Formats: sequence, C-alpha cells, structure tokens
Amino acid sequence: MSTTDRTPPETEPSGAQYLAVQASPEFQELRSTLRRFVFPTTAFFLIWYATYVLLGAFAHDFMAIKVWGNINLGLLIGLGQFLTTFLITWLYVRFANRELDPRAEAIRAEMEGTVA
Repeated sequence: MSTTDRTPPETEPSGAQYLAVQASPEFQELRSTLRRFVFPTTAFFLIWYATYVLLGAFAHDFMAIKVWGNINLGLLIGLGQFLTTFLITWLYVRFANRELDPRAEAIRAEMEGTVA
C-alpha cells in the first residue's frame, strides 16, 4: 500500500508514543531483521568491491587475461560489479516486501489505532 493511499490520522502521535513503539519488542525485532540482512550484504559487497579495486591496482597481469577476443577478466569482473548491485537490489526489495513491510505496517496500524 502506498503512503499516499492512506488517510492521515486525526492527530499526530506524541513523542512518548514514538518512544514506546521504538522500545516495543515488535519494533526491536523489525530492526534486528533488517540488520541481519543489511550488514552481511554490505560487508560482502564492500569486500567484493575492494577485491576488484585491489586486483585492478596490483594484479595487472591477472586482470589482463583475455577471455574472449578483447574481453579480459578485468572487464568481466567490472561488469560483475554492476550485476552484483542489481542482484542485491532485487534481493533487498524481495526481502523488504516479504519480511519488513508487513511488520512495519502492523506496527504503524497499531500506533495509528492507539492515536485515533
């Protein structure tokens, strides 16, 4: 559901209500679930990217290995960076739609229900 499809609540939640939601087990589980996906994925990609940069800087002969015609390993690994970016984006969207959004919507509905 888009945020533009919802009608705004009659009153805004107070700061105390936001703090209560932030301290709730449901919100803590949502944050934990997000972190279990984001941190390992980010670490993987940064290591993968750093490896590419270091190979480009220090392993010229390796990166220059011809694979097919003028296509070398450096070019293929560089294109792999783009593919990895798209793959991670797709995985995150899928993960968010399945795991995060339903939990966030439930927390939002509970909070707005207590406000109205």
